[in-house]
Amino acid sequence: MHMQSINPATGEVIATFPLHHAAAVRRILDDVEQAFPVWSRLKIADRAAHFVRLADLCEAEKDPLSRLMTLEMGKPIAQSRAEIDKCIWVCRYYAENAAAMLSDERVETDARSSYVRFDPLGIVLGVMPWNFPFWQVFRYAVPALLAGNVTILKHASNVPQCAVQIETLFRRAGFPENIFRTLLIDSTQARILVEDPRIRAVTVTGSEIAGRSLAETAGRNLKKIVLELGGSDPFIVLPDADLEKCLKTAVQARIVGNGQSCIAAKRFILVGSVREPFTERLRKAMVALRCGDPNDETNDLGPLAREDLVEDLDRQVKESLDRGAVLLAGGGRTDSSGYFYLPTVLDRVKPGMPAYDEELFGPVIALIEAGSEEEAVRIANDTVYGLGASIWTKDLEKGEKLAGAIDAGMVFINGMVRSDPRLPFGGVKRSGFGRELSHYGIKEFVNIKTVWVE
Repeated sequence: MHMQSINPATGEVIATFPLHHAAAVRRILDDVEQAFPVWSRLKIADRAAHFVRLADLCEAEKDPLSRLMTLEMGKPIAQSRAEIDKCIWVCRYYAENAAAMLSDERVETDARSSYVRFDPLGIVLGVMPWNFPFWQVFRYAVPALLAGNVTILKHASNVPQCAVQIETLFRRAGFPENIFRTLLIDSTQARILVEDPRIRAVTVTGSEIAGRSLAETAGRNLKKIVLELGGSDPFIVLPDADLEKCLKTAVQARIVGNGQSCIAAKRFILVGSVREPFTERLRKAMVALRCGDPNDETNDLGPLAREDLVEDLDRQVKESLDRGAVLLAGGGRTDSSGYFYLPTVLDRVKPGMPAYDEELFGPVIALIEAGSEEEAVRIANDTVYGLGASIWTKDLEKGEKLAGAIDAGMVFINGMVRSDPRLPFGGVKRSGFGRELSHYGIKEFVNIKTVWVE
């Protein structure tokens, strides 16, 4: 059994990796378990120093790390560099703030002293996706490790080079041995690993199917789990929106990661009179995008990450057209080799179409008309997902009122939904539960322990 690293821009196999067999998995698990007491006893300041060195190393090697990411999963090189920048940011943010976040919380009671302390749990298993192959790992691992846990990474099967490289970075940054280990295993092995009593908690970013399966296993074994799953984020444009800024952001919000982001804007809900001017200008902007080699700085879009993803997206588009959607741009694969899909705009999208009901993981915009603000909110909430949402209006008071009515974990007013180490990240409904980042994220994988002293 092996994993293949395939360049999605060409379809070429560029590397092959054998899967870890059961004996190797047990040995690595033993090693990580033995590393936990040493790491957890370090002062937070000493743990933080390792992350400063990791940030420095990532900064020094930003170019080769970015090129590896682009080679293996196809995002434009500028976006890969921005992803490494974000990894650097989260290392430095938590290195500076973890001690304060994890300090004892004194509580006045009838005791001589009472307080809450935050103790690490042990081994955290991270099951991560391919679309942000460095950032998603750093997003969970940095706070989990700074809290004193150790971790094992099960990365997506199509980014084994990134998975191996991340473990190498931790080692080269001087972390103690076995604090962070990568396992090259399949989904069946991952479910078995969740059952091991030495795994104390699990965090999953990925599809709803993967989340359900691993959550079921974790629940059966009474393990803490955090899920960050799919999204079908609404992008609501009110008639008084600043169209110049809104349109520029709309395109960027849809094509980030070649449209393969859980928090990409996917359903564009246009209210009243804004529909016609927004639609035509958005169509022109999408048609003008350059699609091609992701290493070419002049290109806006690279390929989708895998052949099956192109096929699934094309099916969703064609089924939506068959059910009455109107094609304004794109609508199929490009003529080049690799897994490219044309920037696509679907108008008159309604319930019952995949473009309305399902998550579209690629550069496809679904335009939905709303007659009022109230109808826009209803449409925004008319989804099984609840990750992010974006509202565009010059009336900020109105924007905040509408934000309160939207059933999502994050709402951005006049801005693109994005992750930020300073703010909690996560969703509701089938987008998952639990939070990453901020002080909420660092406390997901700790024992919140009451101490009462008379």
